[in-house]
Amino acid sequence: MSIARIRSFAFSGIEAVPVEVQVQISGGLPAFLVVGLPDKAVGEARERVRAALTAMGLSLPPKRVLINLAPADLLKEGSHFDLPIALAVLAAMDVVPREDLFEFAALGELSLDGSLNAVAGVLPAAIAASNADMGLICPAAQGGEAAWAGNLQVLAAADLLSLINHFRGIQVLSPPDPAGVAEGDKIPDLADVRGMETAKRALEIAAAGGHNLLLVGPPGAGKSMLAARLAGLLPDLTPREALEVSMIHSVAGMLVGGKLVKRPPYREPHHSASQAALTGGGQRARPGEVSLAHRGVLFLDELPEFPRPALEALRQPMESGRTTVARAMAHVTYPARFQLIAAMNPCRCGHLGDAGRECGRAPRCGEDYQNRISGPLLDRIDISVQVQPMAPSELSRAPPGEPSEAVAGRVGRAREAQRGRGGEDGPPVNAEADVGTFTLLPDARDLAEKASDKLRLSPRGFTRTLRVARSIADLADARAIRRADVAEALAYRHRMPGKTI
Repeated sequence: MSIARIRSFAFSGIEAVPVEVQVQISGGLPAFLVVGLPDKAVGEARERVRAALTAMGLSLPPKRVLINLAPADLLKEGSHFDLPIALAVLAAMDVVPREDLFEFAALGELSLDGSLNAVAGVLPAAIAASNADMGLICPAAQGGEAAWAGNLQVLAAADLLSLINHFRGIQVLSPPDPAGVAEGDKIPDLADVRGMETAKRALEIAAAGGHNLLLVGPPGAGKSMLAARLAGLLPDLTPREALEVSMIHSVAGMLVGGKLVKRPPYREPHHSASQAALTGGGQRARPGEVSLAHRGVLFLDELPEFPRPALEALRQPMESGRTTVARAMAHVTYPARFQLIAAMNPCRCGHLGDAGRECGRAPRCGEDYQNRISGPLLDRIDISVQVQPMAPSELSRAPPGEPSEAVAGRVGRAREAQRGRGGEDGPPVNAEADVGTFTLLPDARDLAEKASDKLRLSPRGFTRTLRVARSIADLADARAIRRADVAEALAYRHRMPGKTI
């Protein structure tokens, strides 16, 4: 009887959970069995491993080959178990040394010819391996991704034969270099937006404090155009944020070329997206749009057209900064600290308030359409502005707007002030800050309290108003929140035409 072991990982959210792949070759009828709660992809590894060995001129011994994935009560999902199973089988066959193999963790998908294909989750697996003082074996295409984990030995091989030759001393696999940092997508410049000064001001405040923003206006007014330029106003991610965002994208299989994400992500799902697509889920509990937008922007255009359950599912992650996918076998939690930017028409036809173009059901049609958005969800939106279309004559004569670079400079200085107040481990933006740490001038506090009573703001609405006021003060380099800052923040609490929170 021959036994060999190698380690790999299963994934729970962005956490890599250690799994030991154990292989036993013993006497008995020829069989190749995989146990330890494998899913269908793991079970099919038997045929891929068999075909890869055949391609190299090797064959399984005519004995009973048993693969155990420990711990046995943890669900094992994904094709990345192909490589550790193949290496453990080769060690049990004495093709590669067992002692050297147990110093590594491995993950990778096998092709029928023995080549290795890229898999999801290499970055969190590399970090977990480094923390456990192990090396990592992965496909060559993802060696640069694994190298970001720091002080660990990475063996990035193009095929299974290269790994066999390395462990037998016939060739040496060179350690890969980190893959570099991904350049962000080209973002349209805010200078292209003419007029719309109130909406651009709201966009700047939202960018400065990480606030949720709702744009309401008729079709063609420029709501989507404004939202598309928000990402260009945001500063680069900090190293800690970049690593966290990159780990989410790695688990989702979206880390292109293994390069770390430097720019805040910008996600814009279609309004036909399901609840699982937005908050995460599916058969393998993959991260949803709210997690892929972590530390970035989630833009929901045509907000009332999204399914009601999907919108209501956003409420919890908007407060907690995380989303939990509950399954019978496990609960998977992903980070989801995103900035929501939403856009909508005031009614189904889009022309509510325009006597010459609104439909015959106005204003009832506007009320019905706006009521698709629940009060608790609207209460979590910090800034709401109405975007009015410009007349063609005004549009053609209006001067170019302020460029994104200039606005981004002010936003960057405001973000630096917020980080200075919060410290290294504190909230990075005002949208997450404790209002008890804010300094308000007496007349500003008096206005905030009286206006909140008159407008009947909820405690959440009052708190979020003060956070917006703090961002307005930061843009003006003011140490304390002034009365004018509170007044402007209160003006943005108007959520719909003729309605207030």
